[in-house]
Amino acid sequence: MVASIAASAFFPAASSSSASSAKPSKTVGGAPESLDVRGIVAKPGSLSSGGLQVKANAQVAPKINGTKISLKTDTQKGEDEASYSAPRTFYNQLPDWSMLLAAITTIFLAAEKQWTLLDWKPKRPDMLTDAFSLGRMVNDGLVFKQNFSIRSYEVGADRTASIETLMNHLQETALNHVKISGLMGDGFGATQEMSRRNLIWVVTKMQVLVERYPTWGDVVEVDTWVAASGKNGMRRDWHVRDCQTGQTIMRASSVWVMMNKNTRRLSKMPEEVRAEIEPYFLERSAIIDEDSRKLPKLDDDTADYISKGLTPRWGDLDINQHVNNVKYIGWILESAPISILENHELASMTLEYRRECGRDSVLQSLTAVSDTGDTLMDSGIECKHLLRLECGAEIVRGRTEWRPKPVAEHVEAGFTPAESA
Repeated sequence: MVASIAASAFFPAASSSSASSAKPSKTVGGAPESLDVRGIVAKPGSLSSGGLQVKANAQVAPKINGTKISLKTDTQKGEDEASYSAPRTFYNQLPDWSMLLAAITTIFLAAEKQWTLLDWKPKRPDMLTDAFSLGRMVNDGLVFKQNFSIRSYEVGADRTASIETLMNHLQETALNHVKISGLMGDGFGATQEMSRRNLIWVVTKMQVLVERYPTWGDVVEVDTWVAASGKNGMRRDWHVRDCQTGQTIMRASSVWVMMNKNTRRLSKMPEEVRAEIEPYFLERSAIIDEDSRKLPKLDDDTADYISKGLTPRWGDLDINQHVNNVKYIGWILESAPISILENHELASMTLEYRRECGRDSVLQSLTAVSDTGDTLMDSGIECKHLLRLECGAEIVRGRTEWRPKPVAEHVEAGFTPAESA
């Protein structure tokens, strides 16, 4: 029985309809229509003298082992396949087992991968930090907290995070603080009332104290809050800690005022804006005592090092169409001597922003160095800085203090003391 079913599936018998269709048809005169080997019917008008004329493209039927065989056209083949369709049996109605097995395998692999992700346990507790988190509000909604992981591309030649990296973390937490508070308008950190009046925030002063620099893979925790600063200003402070040990990494304090985005002039704080931000003011003294020392103005005679021809790139502009304030730090350090950068690390920095910088500006960086010790390797160093336009207009005045790098870090980085090089 099984054999007969299998045979019928692969070698179906000819049906009566196909057999009848194979009989030659008669013409009106009783003579059969002429057929060529491909089954093409000759036109009746082609008959002459009672003889049968075949089209010129007719071919002699080929032979295999002395037996003639007939050739079929594609049309006849299609008709034969339609008429010789295999009968429906239990076996040829079963599903394609290979496709079903592939689908089952895919489901099991996806389930195994998902289970692996759910069951994954980090080797270090600080790896539990959500790198994509926008942070959270603490202290009754008055302090914003966010964690950052130090990436490989954020460390410098001495294997520690650069000062620009840490400053970018400060700026990011400030913007996310405004965003998560629900105050964000259309501008870069501007509130809704500020956006209606074309007002934006600009920083006028920044003070930074760095206790130590994190390394690749460290997770830092940044706390930030705001308070009033005079009648028309706002103070923003930051406290950066090691997420695992709680050790202080950096403290920073800044003063911000408002500027009209169209006229590029400073503006008083409107009462509507004050009503927006005052509920978020934290009555707490500044995290850093204000450095009231006057920052001197440098010129070509008082500067020890000058770097010229500094120009902003398109990527240095923020959405307010001026150079990001963190970029100024890199330009200030352009004129610092390489011997200081190799053997010392930045311990503190005070910056006073005098003017904004545009896309087409060309700047000069000036630095004056005052050594407070006997040798470059074992002493602290203080530098005065000025970032100015080529025409002489001041952009930023600054003061930086440097301390010798830790010995272990200094040796590991492979630096050679400048005096023995």
